[in-house]
Amino acid sequence: MIFDLTFSALQARVAEAGVNPFHTRALWRALYRGGPWEEVHPALRGWQPALPAVETALHSTDGLTHKLLLQLEDGETIETVRMGYPNRLTACLSTQAGCAMGCVFCATGQSGFTRHLRAGEIVAQVLHHQRALGPGQRTPSGLRNLVLMGMGEPLHNYDAVMTAMEILTDTRGLNLGPGRITISTVGYVPGIRRMAQERRPYHLAVSLHGADDAERTALVPVGRRWPLEELLATCRDYCEATGRGIFFEWTLIAGANDTPAHARRLAERLRGIPGHVNLIPLNPTAGFAGRATRASDAATFQQILREAGGLPSTVRQHRGIDVAAGCGQLRAERTPRKAASV
Repeated sequence: MIFDLTFSALQARVAEAGVNPFHTRALWRALYRGGPWEEVHPALRGWQPALPAVETALHSTDGLTHKLLLQLEDGETIETVRMGYPNRLTACLSTQAGCAMGCVFCATGQSGFTRHLRAGEIVAQVLHHQRALGPGQRTPSGLRNLVLMGMGEPLHNYDAVMTAMEILTDTRGLNLGPGRITISTVGYVPGIRRMAQERRPYHLAVSLHGADDAERTALVPVGRRWPLEELLATCRDYCEATGRGIFFEWTLIAGANDTPAHARRLAERLRGIPGHVNLIPLNPTAGFAGRATRASDAATFQQILREAGGLPSTVRQHRGIDVAAGCGQLRAERTPRKAASV
């Protein structure tokens, strides 16, 4: 798949085809900026690829959230979401078909793991969103932010994810800013260490959901492999190595992890780690019986974080719940609806 290739890898492929690598730039523009294929070297024009087919496109009644079900070459399906906010559009990308991490409240985790996505299958999701915006709606006036928070654990598919990010941030193509990309992990410690060692320029989000090991592993089974103490030590090392803070994700589940005692334990755990806490009221999924916390309890939780640990936090907006496009709801189920045009 041509979208798997970085610029330098594409240059090598062009040279192997017997064409001067100088012509790679026009091919790259045609692939990622919609440049005219007439400017591409004649021997390379047949390289124009097709994107994965849109099997279903669902549009939330909020008018700002759009979910695509894409069918890959081998018949696997993934979901990706585009969300509108004031002055920006954000795309939520999937990095695996399914997920091996098994978080009990997440629809993807409930469905199990099938395979890793290739770099080009991650890139193709962005291209679908860009093309849906129409001509003239390119960065920064169009798609501006990327969050790797869709189906799968990004750091479990590290190499393909980082190759995709290199392609998407290449200034000769889509030119998405590295500082506008957030990679989310459920706490995959080896991947966090690699990001720190390699000084990757992307934001890191780490899902916690529990402030002690028993509480956390009941929701996030991977916590048995990497206990909180090890995970948070790795987060401290990451901040020191990169000079950046971390977004800590906390899904608020009524009665399970949303009490004042939970907030105080979380504040103590995160003491000394530069970061910001994203509080995410639970979104409903068929495989989990928990309920979202009340707005008043979320506000109390937020106040305790601020007073006990000086931790800034944000309560995440509910978006696209009516089309199962919210955080933790992506499952890639086929529906009988006819695919909408995008």
